[in-house]
Amino acid sequence: MLQIDQTIISLDLFEEKFACDLPKCKGMCCFFGDSGAPLEPGEVNILNNIYLKVKPYLRKEGIKAIEKSGPAIIDDDGDHVTPLIDDKECAYTYLEGDIYKCAIERAFIEKKTGFRKPVSCCIFPVRVKKYNDFEGINYEKWDICKPARELGAKLNIPVYRFLKDPLKRKYGKKWYKKLEIAADEVLKKRTD
Repeated sequence: MLQIDQTIISLDLFEEKFACDLPKCKGMCCFFGDSGAPLEPGEVNILNNIYLKVKPYLRKEGIKAIEKSGPAIIDDDGDHVTPLIDDKECAYTYLEGDIYKCAIERAFIEKKTGFRKPVSCCIFPVRVKKYNDFEGINYEKWDICKPARELGAKLNIPVYRFLKDPLKRKYGKKWYKKLEIAADEVLKKRTD
């Protein structure tokens, strides 16, 4: 573990390899989980405000789930998350063939909204745990992401590098530059 500003970062972000391989994993990170996608404090209002712009891209099951519980819910841990369809996939998913994709992101790509998707979705497989004085940043190794680990190893892409833009979105460019410097130091020590 190492610290950058108010974050404690698992060394797995430097040592593990990762690159999403959507044709192989089928977007299963949007399907599996014990609750919906974690939401940042401001994202609940954003989802409320953009729902009608995202709605045309949703499946009827997603619309039903969102209209029943709202664009965001509170899970068993007391955190705001996206609602689920039948306690399984995220209500904001749609299917493109047999691949789960994000309707929020599709609305963004088609310039219907300026919000890409929740930060937690962008930085997956990294998860952030908030503590009183800092945030813990950890890499979650899910079985469903085996194709991403294989592709990441083949392309030699560490987790932190694959998530460069989303991590910058969450923590800023200066923080990410410090992360790159730390990664170089950690990896240099590993080869010495």
